[in-house]
Amino acid sequence: MGQGVEIIRIGAVLPPGIDRLLEEAESEGVRNVRMLVSAWASGEEQFDRKGAALFGAFSNEQCVGLGGVTRQSGLDEPAMRMRRFYVSPSVRGQGVGRLLAQAAIRQGLAHARLLTCNARATPSAGPFWLAMGFMPASLSNITHICRRV
Repeated sequence: MGQGVEIIRIGAVLPPGIDRLLEEAESEGVRNVRMLVSAWASGEEQFDRKGAALFGAFSNEQCVGLGGVTRQSGLDEPAMRMRRFYVSPSVRGQGVGRLLAQAAIRQGLAHARLLTCNARATPSAGPFWLAMGFMPASLSNITHICRRV
């Protein structure tokens, strides 16, 4: 699973190769990477607030996936939100998404007992988050939650 893939926390600069991921995502009709790049450039979303982190999956020094966690607002309790997950089609089915999600889940649960996500981006997103231990939810812009007990 994820052999030869390294998960690295991304700092102040988006990784080289983000343009390739952006092209792949857009060719599939997935907006996550475009939203990340735009919000990063504007300073709106740089994963630099308390508890937030963006992770990149790298294989042969190429960025082949992204995913992160930020604070979730608007709930009655502290929560963290899984955000901007995308894995290159060239490495899907090799555990890369799972490795990214595990890093983000660890980060999120270190800062809150509740994790949320919106799995409407692709048909495979919902089953993926279920497999990662999330449960279906029907809240505004939240399709799945995971609670640490």
